[in-house]
Amino acid sequence: MLINRRRILIEWGDCDPAGIVFYPRYFEWFDACSAALFEAAGFLRGGDLVSRQGIAIPMVDTRSRFLIPSRFGEELTVETTITRFGRSSFDILHRVLKGTDLAVECWETRVWIRVEPTGPERLKSQPIPEAVIRALSQDAG
Repeated sequence: MLINRRRILIEWGDCDPAGIVFYPRYFEWFDACSAALFEAAGFLRGGDLVSRQGIAIPMVDTRSRFLIPSRFGEELTVETTITRFGRSSFDILHRVLKGTDLAVECWETRVWIRVEPTGPERLKSQPIPEAVIRALSQDAG
């Protein structure tokens, strides 16, 4: 599967009073990394998918494991890849590395949906196009 890597430098505002990354920041980074994976596969970023193609990929499930704390000034690498495709859903794995050490893992399930012109309250899942599956299934090598 295609793996996208994104470097993150931890800023002062990313940290809580204990001096470690405040956990919701990870979820903001994971969302951005999911969008960057699609961009690396040759597709539009998240907001553009909705505005230009009427497609969104909302998260419907997530969980994380926090193994090593991260602090102000440190650099992280987030590796993002798809681990499973269903008919209209797919799973994403984010691995946060500090050097070679695994600091955080996150699993997401997202759904491929069409945003109906009548408004976002009319969301309908769609089969994931084969072209999308092929692009995201490229060999990481």
